[in-house]
Amino acid sequence: MPDFPKPRLGDIYSITMTSPDLERSLEYYKKLGFAELWRAHEPFPWIQISDGTMLIMLRQGNDPYISLTYYIKELDKVVAELEKSGITFSQKPKASDMIKRYTTQSPDRLHISLVTYVEGFKQPTGATMLSLPPEDYQKPEKYTNKVCGLFGEFSHPVKDLDASIAFWQILGFMAISKFPNPYPWAILTDGLSIIGLHQTKDFSTPTITFFASDMKDKIGKLKAHGLQNWAYFMGEEHPGHIVLTTPEQQHIFLFSF
Repeated sequence: MPDFPKPRLGDIYSITMTSPDLERSLEYYKKLGFAELWRAHEPFPWIQISDGTMLIMLRQGNDPYISLTYYIKELDKVVAELEKSGITFSQKPKASDMIKRYTTQSPDRLHISLVTYVEGFKQPTGATMLSLPPEDYQKPEKYTNKVCGLFGEFSHPVKDLDASIAFWQILGFMAISKFPNPYPWAILTDGLSIIGLHQTKDFSTPTITFFASDMKDKIGKLKAHGLQNWAYFMGEEHPGHIVLTTPEQQHIFLFSF
């Protein structure tokens, strides 16, 4: 395995999404191989879920919102270092806030939040495409999430790949692969999360992406269990590539290797 960087932003991350109906969202993700870990009502109602490889924070809210969120023990120190590096925060906490939250945006308007570490939160240790040996990608029995397969990346459409890479490098990410075709794109990691930067108009919103060698079969099982709100990503001639629209109006790619 290559040497990955040590995470600059913290040791726990999640993808945060607002949901107008937390219980409906929870039931949806259970069908995708996720389980509830935590829930609370302060500072707003939320449910934390995981498939054993990644965390999703479902937060009560009516307006669709998605962000990459880090939970940090030395939050003020990390924020100060980032500001010295030129990162600006559009949202800063009040002095009275028990849980502090700083929010910035990537050049492509993805929200990135830095939040006070919450005692008890833990990063899942299940295998992702970052940690599973490539020779095991074709072995579904090695996948932690048996329903969706391997978490591959949090995919972002970008306008300028090189400019986007430069921004993410400030946050401690490194490009572990970069390709010119079928359009400019790259995979980056900070040693913890995985993001895919795609200079394309093939999709327009940040999207959670899973891969599997048997994805066609997995999709068939999901359909048999009543999967709704999905579409072929590359047309019916590619049944192993679909996009889901979640109850929160976000998207999930299920792709075949």
